Amino acid sequence: MGIEPKVSARQEEEEDHVKVAVRCRPLSQQEHQQGHRAIVQTDEHGKCVAVAHPDNQNQPQKCYLFDELFGPNATQATVYNSLCRPIVENVLRGYNGTIFAYGQTGTGKTYTMSGAGGEGQADGVTQNAFAHIFDHIAKCHQDKRFLVRISYMEIYNEEVRDLLAKQSAAGAQRLDIKERADIGVYVRDLLNVTVASAEQCLRIMQLGNANSQKIQNYYVFAHLFGQMFQGTRAGTNMNEQSSRSHAIFTMTVECAETVKADDGRQLLTQGKLHLVDLAGSERQSKTNATGDRLKEASKINLSLSTLGNVISALADAKSPHIPYRNSKLTRILQDSLGGNSKTAMIANIGPSSYNYEETISTLRYACRAKQIRNIARINEDPKDALLRRFQEEIEQLRKQLEENAEAISDTEAENETDDKKKNKTDEEEEAEGPTDGEQRKKQQQKQLE
Repeated sequence: MGIEPKVSARQEEEEDHVKVAVRCRPLSQQEHQQGHRAIVQTDEHGKCVAVAHPDNQNQPQKCYLFDELFGPNATQATVYNSLCRPIVENVLRGYNGTIFAYGQTGTGKTYTMSGAGGEGQADGVTQNAFAHIFDHIAKCHQDKRFLVRISYMEIYNEEVRDLLAKQSAAGAQRLDIKERADIGVYVRDLLNVTVASAEQCLRIMQLGNANSQKIQNYYVFAHLFGQMFQGTRAGTNMNEQSSRSHAIFTMTVECAETVKADDGRQLLTQGKLHLVDLAGSERQSKTNATGDRLKEASKINLSLSTLGNVISALADAKSPHIPYRNSKLTRILQDSLGGNSKTAMIANIGPSSYNYEETISTLRYACRAKQIRNIARINEDPKDALLRRFQEEIEQLRKQLEENAEAISDTEAENETDDKKKNKTDEEEEAEGPTDGEQRKKQQQKQLE
């Protein structure tokens, strides 16, 4: 099908705020051994998270409300079904969708998005989205045909890298971000691979992971997690493996639906799903990073700081400028934040007293994101959009004609009723004989004679 170069947005709009969920992992054995205690309480029914001050028990807890809240015992399936499934459903209808995980290193962002490397209950948002999309396609009638394409990139040191390109080329090639009026912001020369099954998506994602600065060696440590989800990370003090880049996995779902069997005309729609695992948001003072690691941390802080500035500007209705262009990350996510997309954010936090400041920072960040409003539209072929508008106008005119015909019919019926009443009156008068006036005229004529 390949309709991307000529996709426009249908005029019917759905305005909604960015859906924000918080997921709190359990206290780790290491944190417990180091004497740290859990200071986070989660009320999943009330969607409320409360954080106690670690050094001042008399200080009131800080409480925050969100669209969804997942406590330490929440399963991967619960996270997907409650927050992510509606986003993917809308992508299958032709909307753009974005799901991104934000938080400090070690809080479970990559576990939430990519799982623990196996199959089943540990599957993350990405694997569940694969299964969801292809299950939907398998159940559709023959009048709908689908084409699914995937791409996988990371932003590392403010450079965009294609994780599906050959490894030698991936390290050298720097991809540019461009924008066109018809398709918006895109990454030039980014490889898109056509896929036919969830299993194929998973294999290609694993190939991309092998090229990733972020997820390199992640699954080596995954078996240690068990039900305790701690993200992927590399050699800083924050964790055994630190989160050094932003990973963006994109699925494009094109659908051709036959709307008239007699002429074979098709309606083409295109939904795009971004699945984003952001780098860790911890402070540099806790990483003890030096050299290249310090450079990486500075670049990460630039992109996350810009993301925070974009979120703050969007949350402030009076802000005259949104700084999307200040980082590669915010440029790529421009439509996802305040644009043509249905977006969900998962804010991952840890319960430890040691990370009190980072936890509060993440929750404040998430609260601002709740205030962002997006206007999502179904993406369809412009010819279909024009034809749809003509069909709507024709339908509107047809209804007007029917209404006018009914009005004319009612008027004719009323006129016919009036004529019948008049004719009946004349007949009754003739049957009753001459009136008094007519009798006087006849008497006068007789007298003259």
